[in-house]
Amino acid sequence: MMRFLLLFSRQGKLRLQKWFTPISQSEKKKIIRDMTTMVLARQPRSCNFLHWKDLKIIYKRYASLYFCLGIENQENELLALEVIHRYVELLDKYFGNVCELDIIFNFEKAYFILDEFLMGGEVQETSKQMVNRAIEASDMLQEDDNSEWYEVELFG
Repeated sequence: MMRFLLLFSRQGKLRLQKWFTPISQSEKKKIIRDMTTMVLARQPRSCNFLHWKDLKIIYKRYASLYFCLGIENQENELLALEVIHRYVELLDKYFGNVCELDIIFNFEKAYFILDEFLMGGEVQETSKQMVNRAIEASDMLQEDDNSEWYEVELFG
């Protein structure tokens, strides 16, 4: 089971965090600090798997963002790397070559995509097409709500 997913920049700024198990706020801060410090200190050609406390840490750098996933020791590292890659593919499909600014300015959509893909630390939907359909349906509902609000404002 996944414990957490963190996205942070090369400068160590946290861009997105998802916790799949209940952890206190102070423990979250410590984990974030430890993860950013450990991952950013590694050489570019180093292995993407780390052991930390009772967890395996799997990370991957895409452009200027690091995607860091904490999993339990008995979990498969390659599957975790595939989960990271699939999330990046979903973000790319939605944003069109996702970048750090997309995550910063559309963080609610990044969380929504993550929630459609993962639930409770496990993969909820393996099909990219199904996740994309759910995202498109959500966007359509949002557009309908916005247009209704606009009509109410115009016509009182």
